[in-house]
Parts: sequence; C-alpha cells; structure tokens
Amino acid sequence: MNVVPKKHLGQHFLVDENILGVIGRLAELTADDVVVEVGPGLGVLTEYLAARVGHVHALEVDRSLEPLLRERLDGRSNVDVHFGDALEADLDALRPQPRKLVSNLPYNVATPLIVESLGGAPALDLWCVTVQREVAERLFAAPRTKAYGAVSVLVQLAARRTGFRAVARTVFRPQPNVDSALVSFRRLPLPGRHADVKRVVEAAFAHRRKTLPNSIAAAGIASRERAAEALGALGRGPTARAEELSPPEFVTLTDALA
Repeated sequence: MNVVPKKHLGQHFLVDENILGVIGRLAELTADDVVVEVGPGLGVLTEYLAARVGHVHALEVDRSLEPLLRERLDGRSNVDVHFGDALEADLDALRPQPRKLVSNLPYNVATPLIVESLGGAPALDLWCVTVQREVAERLFAAPRTKAYGAVSVLVQLAARRTGFRAVARTVFRPQPNVDSALVSFRRLPLPGRHADVKRVVEAAFAHRRKTLPNSIAAAGIASRERAAEALGALGRGPTARAEELSPPEFVTLTDALA
C-alpha cells in the first residue's frame, strides 16, 4: 500500500528497523509492560513493541492509515489501535493502563504531549521518545542557556533523563529537514501544587525580556511588589529573569507567592 505522508500532521514514518533495538534498550521493555505509542504510522515500532510487551495502545490521528495498520498488526491480539487526536485523549483512562510511552512522536505535537502527559497521566512512569534534536536538548537544558525555557523547567520537575541518542535523518521517510534524537526519562514525584507551579513557570517565560516581577504581574498572579518580595526570599533581586532560576526555585517561588 502506497502511503503519502501528510505534512500538516508532521508525519515522518520510521522505515529503518535498526533503531528499534536502541529504542527497546532505552525503554527497558519487559514482557509485563503496557505501552502507549503515539503516531504509529506504518506500524514498524508498533509491531516491534507488540512482540516484546504485554499490551500496546497505538494512538493514530490519521484514519487513512487504518487499513495498513490492521493488515500489519493482524493476529496481534495484544494491540489496540485507537483513532483520534492524542492531545485530546485521556491516557490515564486506557485499559489496561499504560506505564510507558514509547513513540516516534509527530513533530507538531511532541512538546505539548510530553508536558501534558507528565501532569495528566500519573500512571506513566517512563518515556522513550524520538523528537527533534532541538526539542530533546530543550527538555533537559540548564538555566541561563538559550534552550532553557518553560518546558525545561516543567519536565525537569517531573522527570530525570535516563538516556539520549542522536538519530539519523535516514531512518525516516520522508527524511526530515531537522536532526532528531531519542531521549528517555523516568518520572519523579510531582511537586506539590503542580498546577500552580505550571502557571507561574508559563507566566515567567511568556515575556523573556521582562523581569520576573513584571512577567508575574502581567499574568495577574501577583503584584510586581509581591513578586519582588518573593524573589527576595530566594536571594534573587527584583531584576531577576526567568532563565536564571533553577526548576526547584520555581517551586519555592510559587509557594512564596501563595
């Protein structure tokens, strides 16, 4: 079956099976695992997972791939293919409940899906995802670096990186115009008042040229004076900017603003 990748869906299909062993190692696959895969595409990774884990939930937005996936996965009774937008799916409601997310993520949903799954799917314990190299580096970037931002803070507060591997463009069809990387990470306990921390972090990085007190005031979280006072309790001056604070400092700042 000839499949034409859809650019608006960010489709770059995995076609080189040599990368599968690396994915398997970083995902620490076991026969008891229940895995969710977002964007199965041609089913190359899905088939690999199905042969090694207890159950696979494959979430695909492109209905035109249904005949191909059904044919490829025929006889795989441990695979459920769900059609719909993964960003709107309740991953925590899937049964059996997945503990790992293993995917070659579509470029256009990778970042929001990672962030939302960390907060909205508490049963997930491990992620092993192929994303743009730039995104992979942003997830675990250090403060004061160009890549450091709200996503870096939110991910590092919820997870620790366990693996990283550059991925050649040639493993995909069509070849993307950007470099990719495979990154794996495990969940850490979410900070208390996670939703409030998320709100403060997103507000802090919404205006990178503004000082933190001005960004927090602009978001309506607290007055500029109150924000400056909270920063002072951290040993930071009123001209501090979001990119200077470490992830744990954002938790302390949120508590000080409460």
